[in-house]
Amino acid sequence: MSERPGGGVRLALRSLLWVILLPGLLAGYLPWRYFGVGSVVLAFGNPLHWAGCLAIAAGVVLLGACVWEFARTGRGTLSPVDPPRVLVVRGLYQYVRNPMYLSVTLIILGEVLLTGSRALLGYWVVWFAAVNAFVIGFEEPTLRRQFGETYRHYADSVGRWIPRSRPYLGGG
Repeated sequence: MSERPGGGVRLALRSLLWVILLPGLLAGYLPWRYFGVGSVVLAFGNPLHWAGCLAIAAGVVLLGACVWEFARTGRGTLSPVDPPRVLVVRGLYQYVRNPMYLSVTLIILGEVLLTGSRALLGYWVVWFAAVNAFVIGFEEPTLRRQFGETYRHYADSVGRWIPRSRPYLGGG
């Protein structure tokens, strides 16, 4: 099926919008504004700062890879109101079912290492509990209804939060 002219640009803009609105807000603005990330003075002699910067960078790169795969393979975005139209089981999704949430986890935990903020760690705990409830209560049932046996097999083969050591290659 061919894509309408400009469809790729619209998809890229929708993807960017949702990245800004969801992980940008939850892992960027809120920690920056309310949990001290904005006032961090990097001390490159501090190994926790190195680890924090590495975790944040890895989280951003992995999140970008997930967003790219959602757009490229699934023709959708990370938003529940604009999801992929095809079940995405390529890239990082071959190893774990929720790499986007894990990418955001890396970003927030990296910020915890930078700030040393227990409040930010508590924020992550609440965020992750809410994400887990959302995944179990909404996302997984929706994917089961939408993709049927294909999703069931994928979910039985690939962990929700713990990555596989070998890629999922599909099959039934």
